[in-house]
Amino acid sequence: MSRHQRRRQSLLRPRRLAAPPLRFFMPLSLLACLLVLLVLRGLATNEVFHDTRIAVSVDKDTVPPELLKGGPVIDARGSKNAHPVSYRIPDKTVVLSFDDGPSPDWTPKILDVLAKHDVRADFFVTGSMTTRNPELIRKIVAGGHEIGLHTFTHPDLAYQSHARISWELAQTQLALAGVAGVHSSLFRPPYSSDASAMDDWNYPVIKYVGAHGYLTAFIDRDTDDWKRPGVEEIVKSAMPTRPGAGELILLHDAGGDRAETVEALEQIIVKLQGEGYRFTTVSDALGASSAMVPVHGFQLWAGKGFIWATHAAVVTLPLLVGMLALVGFLNFGRFALMLVLAPVHARRAKRKDQWGPPVTEPVTVLVPAYNEIECIANTLNSLAASDYPIEVIVIDDGSTDGTADAVEEMDLPFVRLIRKVNGGKPSALNAGIAAASHDIVVMMDGDTVFEPSTVREVVQPFADPAIGAVAGNAKVGNRDSLIGAWQHIEYVLGHNLDRRMYDVLNVIPTIPGAVGAFRKEALRQAGGMSDDTLAEDTDITMAVLCAGWRVVYAERARAWTEAPASLQQLWSQRYRWSYGSMQAMWKHRRAVVATGPAGRFGRIGLPLVVLFGVVAPLLAPLVDLFLLYGVLFADAPITLASWGGFILLQSVLSWYAFRLDREKPWHLISLPLQQVVYRQLMYIVLLQSTITALTGGRLRWQKLRRTGEVSAAPVEV
Repeated sequence: MSRHQRRRQSLLRPRRLAAPPLRFFMPLSLLACLLVLLVLRGLATNEVFHDTRIAVSVDKDTVPPELLKGGPVIDARGSKNAHPVSYRIPDKTVVLSFDDGPSPDWTPKILDVLAKHDVRADFFVTGSMTTRNPELIRKIVAGGHEIGLHTFTHPDLAYQSHARISWELAQTQLALAGVAGVHSSLFRPPYSSDASAMDDWNYPVIKYVGAHGYLTAFIDRDTDDWKRPGVEEIVKSAMPTRPGAGELILLHDAGGDRAETVEALEQIIVKLQGEGYRFTTVSDALGASSAMVPVHGFQLWAGKGFIWATHAAVVTLPLLVGMLALVGFLNFGRFALMLVLAPVHARRAKRKDQWGPPVTEPVTVLVPAYNEIECIANTLNSLAASDYPIEVIVIDDGSTDGTADAVEEMDLPFVRLIRKVNGGKPSALNAGIAAASHDIVVMMDGDTVFEPSTVREVVQPFADPAIGAVAGNAKVGNRDSLIGAWQHIEYVLGHNLDRRMYDVLNVIPTIPGAVGAFRKEALRQAGGMSDDTLAEDTDITMAVLCAGWRVVYAERARAWTEAPASLQQLWSQRYRWSYGSMQAMWKHRRAVVATGPAGRFGRIGLPLVVLFGVVAPLLAPLVDLFLLYGVLFADAPITLASWGGFILLQSVLSWYAFRLDREKPWHLISLPLQQVVYRQLMYIVLLQSTITALTGGRLRWQKLRRTGEVSAAPVEV
């Protein structure tokens, strides 16, 4: 059995799956936390689950007649079969109740009026207002007033499921526990009136909440103060219809301008006290203990945690919105630069004499190889078809799969083989540079296939003596799969169109390892290939720029590479790329304050690379988080329309990039799906790379498995 066959069998053996590292979960956890913050903020501002429907029903067949004619307080507690009873407020007793608060504008004024006259009242609060105004809840409790639940988001419960009703009440109790350390068993449904208004729609709600231990308080007198009918009308509406009758009066301390309510409240209290009425709470009026009970232990700390997280969400939102605006500015700024500068590069590329006389001197092609048995024959055969004079040096970097033996067996006259112990790709390239016979070296990967004209096209810019390096056009060869098509779009749009832009600005940051060319003198001045980073191609390109050489992009120098064929391999490759690029940026950070060519790159190129290559992608998940939030909790049509506009813009730019690269645009049919799936993966990769860099983690080189399926340039049909 040959070494190649043994290796294939070893790859087919089942392997134990190692536990994913902690850093794999950290990016997902961070994104989940941000989404939770958005939802919490939406709860606090009553955006999440906001339902403005109001039920209208006239049927009362299921409501017991004695409840319709009874008092405003309904006790449906106990077993589900227990018969609900109603209670009236005793004569010469008034309960003032306030709905929809607390409001930072009007609740303090109402509390001042109540304190002035030594009156206690009931405040039916919403959970969303409670989380935003904790001090007011504590002030209400300290003033001896009673708190009741008015749901969390103020929906008409007749439209809601039992699960939603339970959630509305539980979240409000959680908020009360967090801000005041209490729970309440008193409840008032939103949009409620007196007991006679109960119908077949809302009566089941009363029975359901009663079965869960809540006493429901309707009203006797509705002042309609929310309509702002005038102070006199509010006072008149609050007066008992029968002299001496007990009343449960409805007012509002939130939801709009309550100046009339505050003024009318003073007159209501003075007038009714003058008639001998006493003011108290619902529980006290019924001779019961307070509806509010202290909470301890887990319930208390869960409430405090909920309030703390909600406040953090409210405070954090402006920062998230600011970062979202920054992401939008960077993305649209990058799009604008591409649309302006890419045509400039395209016009330059059409000029046949843009570099000077044709370059015809032989060059050296370096092929570093480590376990490339599946691909090396295709690579060398493509070089054998080259229409330019070359010598090829294959540097076998300690392969264990017989790569070097395969090269020797091919016995190509223009190929030299160097065997060395494994030292990494930079070490292999340095060995090849030292052995090169010519002043210009072309570098390619061992899994890459050149077209016959690739070498000729990539060396033509060297007619200009100021040019030290040339980036070729790396293209995805295995583009027939969905993952391959997504990478194909990324290469054409995200790499090659970027290089056109950076070329015009003379700050190309990366020469792809698949196809690039260097002057040996430029490499010498840059210090040769370094293993300081995992992105040696970015590192050497930045070093060449800092040494004062120009770096340009040759779009016709096409190289076909085998892209990762699985999500796991793609993750490994992009993780290394992202981390290595960050290492290279950090290594060359001093260029920002340098003088000369290094300073130009440091103050123009490096900031653009950081902004477009790190900051924008790092913050881009916010776009999708706000999209998800908008679709689920806010205005879905507007959110989806905005997202569609972004996809349309991306499609137009992608079509233009494909046109410049002379590619068939039919692969763009998968662009929307790429934006939903592939882009999210790239987000997480970049987040993981950033976390690794910030936590001081070390990332090892990860060799991708190759299949050798890219044997020639794909033929578009």
